[in-house]
Amino acid sequence: MLDILIFVILILILVFQVWALLRAQQQQAVIPELQAQLEEKHRAMLRDLNDGLNKLGDRLTVISGESTERLRASVAQELTMTRDAMQALQLSQAASLAATREQVLEKLHLTLAEQGKAEQELIQATMRHATLQLTASIEGLTKTVDGRLELIGGKVSERLDEGFKKTNETFASVMARLATIDEAQKKIDGLTTNVVSLQELLGDKRSRGAFGEVQLEALVRNILPANAFELQYSLPNGTRVDCALFLPEPTGTVAVDSKFPLENYHRMFESGLSEVERVLAKKQFKLDVKKHVDDIAAKYIIPNVTSDGAVMFVPAEAVFAEIHAYHSDVVDYAMNKRVWVVSPTTLMAVLNTARAVLKDVETRKQVHIIKDELGKLGKEFGRFDQRMKKLADHIRQAHEDALDVHTTSQKISRRFAAIESVELQGDQSATIALDPIEDNIEDKDE
Repeated sequence: MLDILIFVILILILVFQVWALLRAQQQQAVIPELQAQLEEKHRAMLRDLNDGLNKLGDRLTVISGESTERLRASVAQELTMTRDAMQALQLSQAASLAATREQVLEKLHLTLAEQGKAEQELIQATMRHATLQLTASIEGLTKTVDGRLELIGGKVSERLDEGFKKTNETFASVMARLATIDEAQKKIDGLTTNVVSLQELLGDKRSRGAFGEVQLEALVRNILPANAFELQYSLPNGTRVDCALFLPEPTGTVAVDSKFPLENYHRMFESGLSEVERVLAKKQFKLDVKKHVDDIAAKYIIPNVTSDGAVMFVPAEAVFAEIHAYHSDVVDYAMNKRVWVVSPTTLMAVLNTARAVLKDVETRKQVHIIKDELGKLGKEFGRFDQRMKKLADHIRQAHEDALDVHTTSQKISRRFAAIESVELQGDQSATIALDPIEDNIEDKDE
């Protein structure tokens, strides 16, 4: 304060001298000598004032440096004291928080252990109960399924045994027929002394009819079950057909009759015939086939009794090929009469189709049994699904409870970590830590 006062006085002196100089300049015109003296004095005063100001600046610099050093030392001492007080306060707070944490952790561990044990016992009891229920459900479902499968298996076995039995009977019948054919063949071979050819043998209409019937019977017995056909079947109109096929509705009973138009067929290919005779034989062959078609359509197609069509079986592939290759008008005529001309090969295709239809019908008859069993099995699976959902709900609830306990534990651990690092209620801690500093500053100002 004293230095500042001296500096102000010097400035006032300087201002006075400048004022005096200006006044003297105003009087130059009157007193030149006085003016020179005043200028000299003024220069001397300015030199003295400059020297004084320089010395005053040096002194002020020294005084400012000393004041800065004293202030710096004082602030450093205050900061050191404040730091020591803060460290002491932190140590005391850490010790207090550690003791509090140990107490709370001990209590929390006891509480969590009891809760965890209770939750674990509850979960285990729920799992045991659910496991018992699931085991009982699976056992009941297994028994039910086994019973149903045994029932279905028994029925399937019965069907298979019946089918095998019928197949064996059919096979035995076929073997018997083959044995009969073998015997007939042996008899035919034994007639070599009479040089009887097949053409001569088939020259008789009865022989041709028997040959066609035997071939038809062999084909039908080899393909269809015994209850699907009947040989030499009598119709309500008094006629007897070689074979009747009993197919499901709407097809119904299909008549199959064997016809063998062989005489004029051979005559068409005899050598030595004139062209006119060959044309007449061809025309007569067509008439023979049409006559057979008319007979079959008239005798074996009965409304509301048989199917709306019948089958004409031609035992010779060559005759069948001749009809279809060169006599399409005959084929069209037969189709219009609703008579289908077949050979042994095409008859096999027809019979296989009929067997597939019969198998499909038999399968459909068993569909309702399978459907009922599947419905019962579906109900059992529905109950199983509901019980599985209940079990899943129990397991999910137990899992959610365990997650809630784990979340609570994590929150408590984070709270203790925050307390330990003096992050909990940070504003109050900062206020407590800054109180000593504020007190020190107020003491310093005083």
